[in-house]
Amino acid sequence: MTNSRPKVLIVCNKYVRDVYLRPDDLDRLAKFAEWEWLPAEGGQGFGPNEDPAILQLLLEKVDDVEGIVVCHGSPRIDARVLERAPRLKVVGELEGDRFAYRIDTEAAWQRGVKTLDTTNGSSYPVAEWALALAIISLRNAGEQFRHMIAHEAYQRPRTDFGYVHAELYGKKVGLIGCGHIGRRLIQFLKAFACDVRVYDPYIPKELPDVLNFLQTSLDFVMSDSDVVICLAPLTPATRRMIGKRELDLLPSGSVFVNVSRGPIVDSDALVERLRRRDIVAGLDVFDPEPIPADHPIKDLPNVFLSPHIAGVTAATREAFFTLMVDELDRFFHGHETRYDLLPRTLANRQGEPPPAR
Repeated sequence: MTNSRPKVLIVCNKYVRDVYLRPDDLDRLAKFAEWEWLPAEGGQGFGPNEDPAILQLLLEKVDDVEGIVVCHGSPRIDARVLERAPRLKVVGELEGDRFAYRIDTEAAWQRGVKTLDTTNGSSYPVAEWALALAIISLRNAGEQFRHMIAHEAYQRPRTDFGYVHAELYGKKVGLIGCGHIGRRLIQFLKAFACDVRVYDPYIPKELPDVLNFLQTSLDFVMSDSDVVICLAPLTPATRRMIGKRELDLLPSGSVFVNVSRGPIVDSDALVERLRRRDIVAGLDVFDPEPIPADHPIKDLPNVFLSPHIAGVTAATREAFFTLMVDELDRFFHGHETRYDLLPRTLANRQGEPPPAR
């Protein structure tokens, strides 16, 4: 850690300031750094704010900063900003969908500036909902709920999917993607003694050994799992990655869960596969969203739907900054950070082959 307290600039709009930045986290930050908030209204979604006036304000503030934290409303931290910030050592993104839309990573790396992203603050509740959808789907609870709210007297037959395939314990669970969500979900699945297999070409080779899972192909995950859970990010390579061929690999009696992004799956092919009535799906995402009122997916009894809520909780809004303060604490005290933006992350964004190890 430097002899003087580092200065950290937080660049975001008022909503982020009021909702994401908890007072106790700001107090933690103040124990080891001087911090300042630069209000930045404007910009769209995860994209950078292109307002020249906001950029000029930022340029006037960065000459002595050692850390910059960005979120919604911030301009892009690119060469123009970096050239005006000779003391800058670290730039962190709170909520950028993991792909550094507001950070020019190449320009930062060339100057030896570390880049961080704590978007994974919203990943952990997604893991919980993925587990819930797996359990709900194995019981085919969606169909039971339909009968109940329709005020129908219904006696579940012994041949019912939810009777035959009900328990998660000991099942073969296949994950498509093993990022922050997948790693948390694997921890949960340990309590159920599940046989976990994973398709993810981007993970380090050491991870299967650390978490004790089988790293394998997409076809194996789809064809030899009792429960398949899609956790992959949406990239050019993953769009429509799961189509008719892949869905036809699902064994009769299996469950398909998607908590990632709807366009990863061919919706028409999924509806067609579900119409055979031998599998059950638990879907938090779909394509298109919102699901049209008359879409056939809503009429299928072997589907449980939720409206893209897995990662949307009050706690996630605060978790982004909590994790970032943890990272800054580690960094400015000379420790290794956990949530670095790396070339591997950006390769995943484009759907490129992972960099050579």
